[in-house]
Amino acid sequence: MTIEYNTPGQLIADLLEARGWSQRTLAVVLEKDESTINKIVSGKGSVTTETALALEDVFGVEAERFLELQRKYDLAIARISSRPDRGRATRAALFGDLPIAEMIKRGWISANNVHDLKAVESGLVKFFGVSCADEIEVLPHAARKTMVNTDPTPAQLAWLYRVKAIAEDLLVSKYSKDSLDSALNKLHELTVAPEEARKVSRILTECGVRFVIVESLPSAKIDGVCFWLDDHSPVIGLSMRHDRIDNFWFVLRHELEHVRLGHGRSAMMLDTDLDGERAGTGPDIPEEEQMANAAAQEFCVPSNKMNGFITRKAPFFSERDLLGFAKILSVHPGIVAGQLQYRTGRYDRFRQHLATIRSHVMAGAAIDGWGDVYPLGE
Repeated sequence: MTIEYNTPGQLIADLLEARGWSQRTLAVVLEKDESTINKIVSGKGSVTTETALALEDVFGVEAERFLELQRKYDLAIARISSRPDRGRATRAALFGDLPIAEMIKRGWISANNVHDLKAVESGLVKFFGVSCADEIEVLPHAARKTMVNTDPTPAQLAWLYRVKAIAEDLLVSKYSKDSLDSALNKLHELTVAPEEARKVSRILTECGVRFVIVESLPSAKIDGVCFWLDDHSPVIGLSMRHDRIDNFWFVLRHELEHVRLGHGRSAMMLDTDLDGERAGTGPDIPEEEQMANAAAQEFCVPSNKMNGFITRKAPFFSERDLLGFAKILSVHPGIVAGQLQYRTGRYDRFRQHLATIRSHVMAGAAIDGWGDVYPLGE
């Protein structure tokens, strides 16, 4: 029958009894104070690695056994004396998943640093609009409040909350689908030059669409989002993580189509990686996204005209051909270049025409990022 020991002292006491030794004898053999041995046997002292090795020499019992008994005993004592901290698991989820340091840096949370736990938790509660940290949506047990068409990552969810907070702060005209359809014609006139994009925010405000630009968080890979604050308040949020004229107009028109069709009323339409395969209309792409992609492509370069251009010029596309085609369409050459790259898979061609546009779009828009913090609550 194997004897179960709760402490290394119990094992040592049995070994001493088997040899007929006293604790004093063991102290002499180990060249230690008798009080040290007494404390170990009574459970008031700990077996160190050095002592465990010495006991192994004396009794022929592996040092690991003494140390394992000591470890289990120490853990049992700690469990008895330790008070459960329910907040520890919450902090693990929040600090492990959310980009807290970046949120502090961006001014979304008012705290000195990530080690200021009280300020960080208070800031997160305010940021997510909940009554306590346990209700924050990124936690597995929290009730889902921001309904999204896909499962967002914590970083994406934080971005969405920031867009929503800024959108709620904006004043815009009354929205109607007719006013948006009229605005689309005005927007298309702006595609001729990057600097014309400074008028985008005003045009969308006048037709009742809340337009927000929030710099993406690291690894979020968000391009845009469409959702509604209520039945009459559509919101478009862009990250503008790709500062290119072709990408901006494609993503904006994509999100506007979601608004036109009433998408995003029951679930936020979160769009990620719209710069690659997800910008197409294949069977693996959800129907709502196919519709938005098709509208964006038609807005940038009508498909029948692009098909005709490719048929006439393939496989050789000259600079002169590109510029002439763009002039006929009354769009910037970069927009044609972007669509041509997508259709041919030749992303190395005509890159010089992919003009930057972010600085122009941000003029007069509600922005948060790139060194600017939107003044919420001011």
